[in-house]
Amino acid sequence: MTERKIDVAIIGGGQAGLATAYHLRRAGIDFVILDGEVAPGGAWRHGWDSLRLFSPAAYSSLPGWPMPPGGDDYPSRDAVIDYLTRYEQRYPFPVHRPVHVQTIVDGGDRLRIETDKGAWRARCIVMATGTWRHPYIPTYPGQELFAGQQIHSAHYRGPERFAGQRVLVVGGGNSGAQLQAELSLLADATWVTERPPVFLPDEVDGRVLFQRATALIKAFQEGRAPDAPPGGLGDIVMVAPVKAARDRGNLGSVRPFARFTRTGVLWTDGTQTDIDTVIWCTGFRSALDPVAGLGLIEADGTVALDGTRCHRNPKLWFVGYGTWTGPGSATLIGVGRSARNTAAEIAAALTDGLPIKS
Repeated sequence: MTERKIDVAIIGGGQAGLATAYHLRRAGIDFVILDGEVAPGGAWRHGWDSLRLFSPAAYSSLPGWPMPPGGDDYPSRDAVIDYLTRYEQRYPFPVHRPVHVQTIVDGGDRLRIETDKGAWRARCIVMATGTWRHPYIPTYPGQELFAGQQIHSAHYRGPERFAGQRVLVVGGGNSGAQLQAELSLLADATWVTERPPVFLPDEVDGRVLFQRATALIKAFQEGRAPDAPPGGLGDIVMVAPVKAARDRGNLGSVRPFARFTRTGVLWTDGTQTDIDTVIWCTGFRSALDPVAGLGLIEADGTVALDGTRCHRNPKLWFVGYGTWTGPGSATLIGVGRSARNTAAEIAAALTDGLPIKS
């Protein structure tokens, strides 16, 4: 297959890739999006059936085109996928899918992108692969002995298959709270969290969290302590199913167990519980496999950045992975700021610094 050349390649066609594409398009930069999914929607294609946003549509939009309001206050997963599909079509972006990027190699003035559909050579690359492909499951003593089922929330679809089972939901974030809320209706579900979960006030949703993230950025830029109240994206938003679980008394949590047994878990007080299924709501790690051979990834799984630009290889940018790529950058509305700044930096680099040297 012929090797193709491009100024900028965006790796990943989810919300971060699309937001960056919007700003690159406005700047008149030649780019492609290489996406591993079979259709639009990014990681949202893999969310559980009842997943809902924490914010109304107006606070869940990518740059340029607001998410259309729907019949519900908080859009569903399917509504988000539909929005991202229409967003992609609206502009339209040069998306190639499904294309699986295998590795990225530094070739001097360009980076070589090796894929299952041939190779590309790009002056700049924006990594926007997100985290969904790297679910994290912690290691527990005796885990290999457990005869029951273990799945990560990344592969959870709904509660029906667990009806009547004894289930442990492990993890204290929003996904843990939402899964505990719906599983407790059909299963004997126990919620395990490292510490008591922090619940935001009922009136606080993604709108407030975005405002707090903005205040945090402004305070940092001005060299002062933030004056926003505590509470962040790691705290639990009281969406309707979670409120309902609280009201019926199904939202309590217990501290972690000591170890697995063949049939369940042993608690720190010496008691044992038989368990059918453990659902790990323990988060994700950045999916950076394509750049693993470039020597950029730190011990904590991040990459040292100047803004969103890679410190060690300035032909690379990283957008949408969470706090280390910018406050709120893993959210629909929050990624716009990182995407805008990234596109401006790339435009300047292509204009003033060609070829871009590592």
